[in-house]
Amino acid sequence: MIRLFAALPIPAEIGRVLQIRQHGIEGARWRALEALHVTLRFFGEVREDVARELDAELLEVSAGPFEIELSGAGAFGEGVDIHAVWAGVAENPTLNRLATACEAAARRAGLSPDKRRYRPHVTLAYLRHPDPLAVAQWIQANNLLRSPAIAVNSFGLYASLLSTEGSRYTLEADYGLR
Repeated sequence: MIRLFAALPIPAEIGRVLQIRQHGIEGARWRALEALHVTLRFFGEVREDVARELDAELLEVSAGPFEIELSGAGAFGEGVDIHAVWAGVAENPTLNRLATACEAAARRAGLSPDKRRYRPHVTLAYLRHPDPLAVAQWIQANNLLRSPAIAVNSFGLYASLLSTEGSRYTLEADYGLR
């Protein structure tokens, strides 16, 4: 079994600017530069044969290059159940179509549909029982976040390896947008 997701990597120059914002919440597990990405579709644990079929289906995704911009900040969860803080992605119909195409590829490969509404973001930290006031203050301090345009010329299929230090990601395949 291999834990997989499709995503857009965040360029290092944008990631370094995001890392400047990674402070102010006690106990936060801030994400490393190489872990910053915009998930298109989380596939979860899949068998090797399904992973090969998924790769073949993702090769068929048709989309042209486009740009995204990061915009705003927020959190997932409420109160002491807040579990992540993130940088948002500005509304982008092309990005949404690419995520939908990854969802369709997953279904053709035999995976169950993702029931969650797609909300593009870059996870900056994972949290365990944070102080809700500290999270609210962090969001307020970072809510005006804006990035320059980020060129998207490809997306990747990543493996997620869980460890005691957090997840480590490896690029398994890269799919050019044409």
